[in-house]
Amino acid sequence: MKKYIPLALLVVIIFISSSQSYEQQSIVPTLQKLFPNQPLHGFLSQFKIPYWGITVSVEERGYYYFLEFLIRKVAHLLSFGAIAIALYIALYPRKWRYFYAIAITFSLAAADEFHQSFTSGRTATMSDVWLDSFGGLVLLTLFVIILRPFRKKKTVE
Repeated sequence: MKKYIPLALLVVIIFISSSQSYEQQSIVPTLQKLFPNQPLHGFLSQFKIPYWGITVSVEERGYYYFLEFLIRKVAHLLSFGAIAIALYIALYPRKWRYFYAIAITFSLAAADEFHQSFTSGRTATMSDVWLDSFGGLVLLTLFVIILRPFRKKKTVE
């Protein structure tokens, strides 16, 4: 039963996060305090990211909003990667647990976006479902590859 606790905590955190409006979650004021001189402005200004029918860039949104956008998307990747890993661990010793973990991560990402659609000031996008699922796939794959040498090798009798 203990193996489900990290998964449950992650799902609760995601649920609470998607229940908050953009204004409640915005880290722009914090970024403005932390980086008043806009480090990496020139570097970040080179990027234009197509997202949900618009282009997200420093030029279009401003330095701090673009930086926040990048941080939020990385948070999507990492949080759903952590969920995929927690699922993989919780599903032990199932034979197809890697594939179950990926499928359930996709389902949780879709459910999260659906839940988010009911929160004022937030949008639900299939792009975020794919981003979340990609984060789950990449981090879980890395986890499995890194874990492989530490697994007990079966002895041939």
